[in-house]
Amino acid sequence: MSFDGINIPQKLVPGNYLQLGLAAQHQTQRRFKELLEKRKLPEDGWSDEEIEALVHQIAALDSNNFGHKVGLGEREARIACKLVARRHYNFGHGIGRSGDLLEAQPKAAGSTLLANLTNALLLDLMQALGLSTCRGCFLVPMATGMTLTLCLLALRKRRPNSKYVLWSRIDQKSCFKAITAAGLQPVIINNLVLTEEQSLVTDSDKFRQLIDDLGADNILCLYTTTSCFAPRNSDDIVEIAKLAKLMALPHLVNNAYGLQCNAITTQLDRAQRVGRIDYFVQSTDKNLLVPVGGAIVASCDEELLKHLASSYAGRASSSQTLDVFMTLLSLGRMGYLNLLKERRNHFQYLKQRLQQFATMHHEAVPQCPNNDISLALTLSSLSATAGDRKITELGAMLHTRGISGVRVVSVGQTKSIDGYEFKDFGSHREQLSVPYLTVAASLGVARAEIDKFFEVLEKCWTQFIKLS
Repeated sequence: MSFDGINIPQKLVPGNYLQLGLAAQHQTQRRFKELLEKRKLPEDGWSDEEIEALVHQIAALDSNNFGHKVGLGEREARIACKLVARRHYNFGHGIGRSGDLLEAQPKAAGSTLLANLTNALLLDLMQALGLSTCRGCFLVPMATGMTLTLCLLALRKRRPNSKYVLWSRIDQKSCFKAITAAGLQPVIINNLVLTEEQSLVTDSDKFRQLIDDLGADNILCLYTTTSCFAPRNSDDIVEIAKLAKLMALPHLVNNAYGLQCNAITTQLDRAQRVGRIDYFVQSTDKNLLVPVGGAIVASCDEELLKHLASSYAGRASSSQTLDVFMTLLSLGRMGYLNLLKERRNHFQYLKQRLQQFATMHHEAVPQCPNNDISLALTLSSLSATAGDRKITELGAMLHTRGISGVRVVSVGQTKSIDGYEFKDFGSHREQLSVPYLTVAASLGVARAEIDKFFEVLEKCWTQFIKLS
């Protein structure tokens, strides 16, 4: 509430005391005003009290929170449980309107404001991260895999006679199932193996060959990935973007946790300058440290974004928008940039410690110059002593001791996904000869966690050898 224009009698509170309180309130109101008018991230993070005050004011603009409301429609944002109402700050209408995520709702001025302001703050953040070519973005209340499916379905509307998706192999189920869920036919392009570096890179020539073989008119899009598990490098999105532009083909980029990596955002920006990227999709939980359930779709073409938003069926949840909005205000621009700096430093520290461990145990850390998030460690000597034991037991040993996120990739594992068989699944390649484990320095990781990991790894490594 603002006390502006209200004549408060001296009998209620002395005027000089009141002025002190009003001055503090005016400062908060100025922050609100600046945020709404400029639609830019605050330089520094806000307090929890300021964030909640603004959220309550925005929620009060929705019709379900009007004191005089009489609701006779089939959907009036009635919430039976008070705990649920408090959890959502009394937002109940969701975002968008039937069939368009970006359309305003007559009953929900507050929810509409929340959604549009959050999208504006996300765009400001992305441009601050070096994506100056990005002209628009919006938050989709679905996780990355289903949002990629939505992008593919939107592209299919524009190219109804095309059915093939040329996909650079990455052994992660959801990005592959995004293709089959859209009713499209994946064409899997295996990565090239760099023998000396023991890492994987994009086979750009195979993309060109398949375009010639299948015919450009039959191809829906080229589909690449940036952030990934080592020893796979980020796809050469610049080269594929050039190819997409040359052949007039759409290009979709899975940028799941790439916003936190400066090298990736630099490549994305360059790819859009010299080539073509229609959509690039990133996860909110991995990049913004919020609960799972949202993704950000971005593009340098605002019309493509409008087309995508209008491809969504029905309204959508506003929960993910509220999470992101509050988090962005809590961190501010400097808070987020500091998190990125810490992550970069922790990645270098993790890499240094992993190389030391590898030398001590006669293993190797594959060289992945285009992967600044994930690292791999070969397990050749450990595998040689394993006998009848499975090398994946090392991963189980780590997990039971509180170490999460470590992946142990074994030789010869085959997996079938929607009828497509992947040999040596988990390795992004065929004919894997040496097992390995992967670790990552993602946003929010602490140096103490890295130290604890190596302490536990050393114990598990020794125990594994003793029991073999």
